[in-house]
Amino acid sequence: MFPLSDLGIMRFAGGRMSLSVSPKHVPGIDPGFVPAVLWNRAYRELCARTRGAAPLTLSLARPDGTASSFHTACLPHVEGFVELNRIYIERIVKFLLWARGGNRVFLAGAHAEPLAAMLRKIYCAGGERAFDDDFVKKLFDTGVTFEVVASESELPKDATAHLPLGRNLGGCRIGFDLGGSDRKCAALVDGKVVFSEEVKWDPYFQGDPQYHYDGIQDTLKRAAAHLPRVDAIGGSSAGVYISNTVRVASLFRGIKDAGVFEKRVKNMFLDIAAQWGVPFEVLNDGDVTALAGSMSMGKNAVLGIAMGTSVAAGYVDPKGRVTNWLSELAFVPLDYRENGPADEWSGDLGCAVQYFSQQGVGRLLPLAGIVLPPEMKLPEQLEELQRLQKAGDPRALRVYEAIGVCFGYFLAHVAEFYAFEHLLIMGRVTSGGGGDVIIEKARRVLEDEFPLLKINLVVPDEKDKRHGQAIAAASLPSTRK
Repeated sequence: MFPLSDLGIMRFAGGRMSLSVSPKHVPGIDPGFVPAVLWNRAYRELCARTRGAAPLTLSLARPDGTASSFHTACLPHVEGFVELNRIYIERIVKFLLWARGGNRVFLAGAHAEPLAAMLRKIYCAGGERAFDDDFVKKLFDTGVTFEVVASESELPKDATAHLPLGRNLGGCRIGFDLGGSDRKCAALVDGKVVFSEEVKWDPYFQGDPQYHYDGIQDTLKRAAAHLPRVDAIGGSSAGVYISNTVRVASLFRGIKDAGVFEKRVKNMFLDIAAQWGVPFEVLNDGDVTALAGSMSMGKNAVLGIAMGTSVAAGYVDPKGRVTNWLSELAFVPLDYRENGPADEWSGDLGCAVQYFSQQGVGRLLPLAGIVLPPEMKLPEQLEELQRLQKAGDPRALRVYEAIGVCFGYFLAHVAEFYAFEHLLIMGRVTSGGGGDVIIEKARRVLEDEFPLLKINLVVPDEKDKRHGQAIAAASLPSTRK
């Protein structure tokens, strides 16, 4: 076995091992940031020069036959490398579960058995990733299982379902987008927007689902008032929606009673659709973001990311199809530091929601020396940051620069899991001049650290940033019989 020092491994107090990385760009107000993409690259480089390292394939599968694979390598699972394997493999599995989705994880490779045993202890009730295991159970009725196969030939064949939704603009349509701080709507006639509006609301901690129902209906009625008739309605919202049923959604996180959720939330959009009596589709807001970008650019292979109340993401594949991948990138890890910020919902450290959302802004403000009243809510904190940026306050600039640096490394990390050429960026956090700073910093990171990675960063105009999702959502339902 090689001495650890010869392999560039750092030993921390308590025997914990990690790899050191040296980013060319560091967020000045958050210098502890450890980019996942650089750490993973260092790990794989270590694999390439370590005797006993071996290829590893992870395959995720769902009850409906959907499956996808991820090919990588791992160090021998022996003393000196166990902790490094744990960091690398667990973080990759976490990313795959939230990006692609599945309840069965298959492992193929020389070290698959001990890795599967390790993962079973992490992703289980009472384990470190109990939240993730419970999330998977809500989606697929069973928690995560880890199974070892003898060879890659025994892995499930890759199969991704594609949803025949979007790009329908004929007739009189309503599109809506439900965020954590506002509801947007648009009324369209043969693809032309005749009305759009944004209404503030506060759904996150509302315990009565009637609040949500009434708010959604109010938005639809406001749009309908500007149409001669309504032929179809399409909507987007953060969360996972299957056949217009709510499976898991932060929008309804204030409803704690499982019975109330089952009776009044799960089928809410089906009930609303029945009230209107027209074709109706609701989809994850990230997928609608990607669809909006694909439609506006006339190009495919689009990843859409909306930085708002949370981090919404969606994907249109190289053939222009919306997939059934989860793309819940708010929960994927991008920072491997040991003491990274914790997501308030899952409790995990270093996940995207703490970097590219209103929560991320709230976390960074005091680091930049901007101290706001503790009773000020996150949307108002973002508005104050935007005001300070417009006034030329250097502290605001530092916040946006930190977001941009982290975002650049995040995009390179995401590119290892998604085949995309165009990145559409939307959401309240990117509104105003601060959004330009984020994009410029992200571009600089990509150019300096990943020159071979060509990503077209697309920034829509201000109106499209705020209402583009509602317009694309309007195109979801088909009126053809």
